[in-house]
Amino acid sequence: MAKQNKKTPAKKGNQGEPPKKVFNLRFFITYILLFISTYMMMKSCEKQKMLEEKQKKEQRIKDSIAKLKEKEVTKELTVVKDSAGIVKAAQLIGNFSYNLTVEDKQPDVVFENDLFKVVIAKKGGYFKTFELKKYKTFDSLPLFLIKDNAGFNLKLKTKDGKEINTGVLEFHPAVTKNSKNTKISMKLYAGPDKYLEYEYVFRPDDYMFDFNVRTKNLEDVLQSSDIPLHWELKAYRHEKSISYENPFTSLKYEYEDGKVDNLSGMSDEDTDEAEDVNWVDFKQHFFSTFLISNEKSFDKAKFKQINLAKSGEDTLKYTKHFFVDTALKPDTGNLSYQMKMFYGPNDYKLLESYNMGIEEVIPLGWGIFGWLNKWLFMPLFNFLSSFISNYGLVIILMTIIVRLLVSPLTYKTYVSQAKSKILRPEIEEINKKYKDNPAKRQKEIMALQSKAGVSPMAGCLPSLIFLPIFYALFRFFPAAIGLRQKGFLWADDLSAYDSIMHLPFKIPAYGEHVSLFALLASVTMFIYIRMSASNQTAMPKQEGMPDMQKMMKWMMYLSPIMLLFFFNNYASGLSLYYFISNLMTIIILVVIKNYVIDEEKLKAVIEENKKKPKKQGRFARKMAELMEKAEEQKRLQEEMKKQRKRKK
Repeated sequence: MAKQNKKTPAKKGNQGEPPKKVFNLRFFITYILLFISTYMMMKSCEKQKMLEEKQKKEQRIKDSIAKLKEKEVTKELTVVKDSAGIVKAAQLIGNFSYNLTVEDKQPDVVFENDLFKVVIAKKGGYFKTFELKKYKTFDSLPLFLIKDNAGFNLKLKTKDGKEINTGVLEFHPAVTKNSKNTKISMKLYAGPDKYLEYEYVFRPDDYMFDFNVRTKNLEDVLQSSDIPLHWELKAYRHEKSISYENPFTSLKYEYEDGKVDNLSGMSDEDTDEAEDVNWVDFKQHFFSTFLISNEKSFDKAKFKQINLAKSGEDTLKYTKHFFVDTALKPDTGNLSYQMKMFYGPNDYKLLESYNMGIEEVIPLGWGIFGWLNKWLFMPLFNFLSSFISNYGLVIILMTIIVRLLVSPLTYKTYVSQAKSKILRPEIEEINKKYKDNPAKRQKEIMALQSKAGVSPMAGCLPSLIFLPIFYALFRFFPAAIGLRQKGFLWADDLSAYDSIMHLPFKIPAYGEHVSLFALLASVTMFIYIRMSASNQTAMPKQEGMPDMQKMMKWMMYLSPIMLLFFFNNYASGLSLYYFISNLMTIIILVVIKNYVIDEEKLKAVIEENKKKPKKQGRFARKMAELMEKAEEQKRLQEEMKKQRKRKK
């Protein structure tokens, strides 16, 4: 009993309460450590899986390249030029072993004009290097289209069963010059007056040159079958951002007298084939390497393209690996192909001047978009740049001219919005009155607008006209080689993104830099949308339909953010254009609102229009008929529901 009396009595108010939970620090720390370790294991597994997938992908690309090379290119032919070596060569290449007996101490051939410098290798008879002298890479190095990264090979089949790949044999050069042109002949001999010849004819100031392939007296040496031709190029990275350059790099070709097609610029690997091929272009962003069949097309050609670059990996050396496989047809036992090559810039005016349709490789857009670029924006850009050396000022002047041209549409849009704003109180009354009858509500609103002389489409049509201009310029700026490496303010290259800050981390879809022109374009776009939204008439929420007001509000904030993310890695010239364009639009709207439109006068005009008998337009009449049918259908459905309820 004494022990029982020593117990502390329970406090008043605590009887029946559950015991208080005590924070268990040890359990909490264990839980956190377990969570962290589990997360780290998952990330490690995910990273390992991604690494394995990357390795498998790279191995597939390597295997694909190896198979192509194994298929098209034989092993190196290395023999000593003595009697024993010639006998050994005769066993390997038959009659072409005579080529070893031809005396030749000349080095590789070098040709240079004002535009390019080229080295033609004796081995293979094709270009060892091809440098464009008027252009530099993004890091100010000499710009090479070819520097031990290309191959041109014919597979000759002899009557004694030998297969000879010209890419591994040494040709014998001969250079002749006249007053204008330089002719370089590369010959592969099969006898004293029997040979395969590559002939290059260069002109002083032209990126286009002749490339003729012919044989002489080989009808008793070669089989009469077609001669396979293999041409390939690993395209060097030349621009600031490989992730921006790479999508504009793709193999293009013309076939069947004027049809132009291309392999995908985005896929990891792509193949295709075509008949009656007129030309092939290993197109890079701003430069091209064309092989053009001058007189007769290639009957059939196979194309392959391997994407060597990965998005965001800006330290890579190459963008894509191109392959073409076709065949040359002998005529009475000998070849005679007069072709042309173009190794130079993707300048639309220059390519168009050759009248071969090769300017189609420049992606100016289809339909009306391409038409706007060819006949409006490109001539305007060329005209302004002919007397203004600062390309940033050219873009600003171009923007001002375009905005002034479309300012009547801006005025029409604003007037329509101002009229709708004046009618807003009456429209809101109609919305309240017929809130349960959408068809009747819409009919009354359209009747009011018709009486007041307000067209519901007046504010939409100008926007539809602005859309082609937007998309045309979206295609124009990435294709304008004139902007390449031309600076303005803080942007050092208007054909690439500008950067005012390098971030210590990478934001997905945005990058690791801050483009100020893209930021300014986004801010001015947000201001313009806010100004436009203030004049919009509130749209009532209809049953079963999304709330348009909320959607418009979301778009007001989402559109500038989307533009910011997208333009951050795009050409700064395009961002500059849209910044100035938005700024001009804001200024024009402010001028129209404060100095052009008098809302009181506009209100008086609307009131006067209401008094006049107004003939209903065709569109309004059609819409009214549709609404009446919808209203009648709804009434019938309600009656049917009532009848079913009565039967029950």
